[in-house]
Amino acid sequence: MYYPAVAALEPDEIRLLCDEYLQNNYIDPSDCERLGVKRGLRNADGTGVLAGLTNVSNVVGYDTQPDGKIVPIPGRLIYRGIDIDTLVREADTHDRFMFEETVWLLLFGSLPDRKLLQRFCKMLDDHRELPRGFADDMIMNSPSPNIMNKMSRSVLAMYSYDEQAEDRSLANILRQSINLIAELPTMMVNAYQIKRRVYDRESMYFHLPIPGQSTAEHILSTYRPDQKFTHEEARLLDLCLLVHADHGGGNCSTFTCRVLSSSGTDTYAGISAAIGALKGPKHGGANLKVMHQLDYILENVSPNAGDDEIREFLRKIMRKEAGDGSGLIYGIGHAVYTLSDPRAQILKSHAKDLAYAKGFDREYNMLCAIERLAPQVFAEEHRGPKKVCANVDLFSGLIYRMLGISEDLYTPLFAIARVPGWCAHRVEEVMFANRIIRPAYKYLGNPQPYITLDERVPHSTVG
Repeated sequence: MYYPAVAALEPDEIRLLCDEYLQNNYIDPSDCERLGVKRGLRNADGTGVLAGLTNVSNVVGYDTQPDGKIVPIPGRLIYRGIDIDTLVREADTHDRFMFEETVWLLLFGSLPDRKLLQRFCKMLDDHRELPRGFADDMIMNSPSPNIMNKMSRSVLAMYSYDEQAEDRSLANILRQSINLIAELPTMMVNAYQIKRRVYDRESMYFHLPIPGQSTAEHILSTYRPDQKFTHEEARLLDLCLLVHADHGGGNCSTFTCRVLSSSGTDTYAGISAAIGALKGPKHGGANLKVMHQLDYILENVSPNAGDDEIREFLRKIMRKEAGDGSGLIYGIGHAVYTLSDPRAQILKSHAKDLAYAKGFDREYNMLCAIERLAPQVFAEEHRGPKKVCANVDLFSGLIYRMLGISEDLYTPLFAIARVPGWCAHRVEEVMFANRIIRPAYKYLGNPQPYITLDERVPHSTVG
């Protein structure tokens, strides 16, 4: 325990609590189908349950035929009517950073002209520093071993520094959104540096923001001890931010933000909750799981393993005979994408050159083999119609590793990228939805009589 003055529960007390719960609680997943309950808010055919309307972005992985049949198609991610492939092509063609333009597009639904984009970048640039005393009081004096938790707490703490924290007007929410988009990278790096000092027993480095940098450049400059990075490295990180910036209103973290926003709560509570949702290994934390599993696979297959050996090892993982026992091949499968995830394809193609240049060719090639073989193994093991493909997490972790970024920041970087999408959806929810999100749950409990305390049978496990 971190707080030794607080008495810890004894092992027998923990066992008592767990036994009591398991003895009296169980829900059979098959009851969902019998009662028409949408598990995970998904329909039986894999499509999502429509819970709202949005203009922000769309995720496309299948086509619905006139007869209702679901047909898998190559995946598309559309920001305000524009495919991310188009945005990436623009970045590649003109060799420029695109994240800031994407932030504007998601928030406002339009493409800024050159002068407006420059002014917007200046707005972000002017707000990267944290409020006076914030880093000392909220970050350095209360370090955390997990950066996502520290970021969530830091966002909540910003409430105390905002005299209009509860104002839900459009002007105020946009002001708060710009501040958070600009400041969260600084919070992240500061939280990481104090984590290094306190928990890793390593030196920490605090660098001031350099005027005129893009978000990707700012992150690399404040993260690295010498503040040095190449243009190609910053462009690759910018690309990661771009493809992670939003993913529809129904993904776990964005829906979390919309649910809280629908209740009338403040911006800081909504964004903090979204960070907490993204932290989970089934959501934003999956890229770290991918890298741990990749290392495990490389340790357990021969250096020149062919498809047959890799395929059989993946089969062992799915059968829970190898790996972490989850039966999951991390980085494979998505709730919407069926044939391909456009984000995975973008990162895969842009990671190749750096992988070969920096000596990560074995890791890169193994991920490509997993992308190719895992869907085959999945189909053979499950023998069903569901198709799976690689998702964005399969290659994002490798890119961060190649950039020399600590594993502590893999998921936080996802959060940095996703804040613009969360803010865009929050604005939309507050301005146009006007109803609290309140789905129903089917109650499965049975009636039971109330027995007075004196008449109850003594519990057998209580000493």
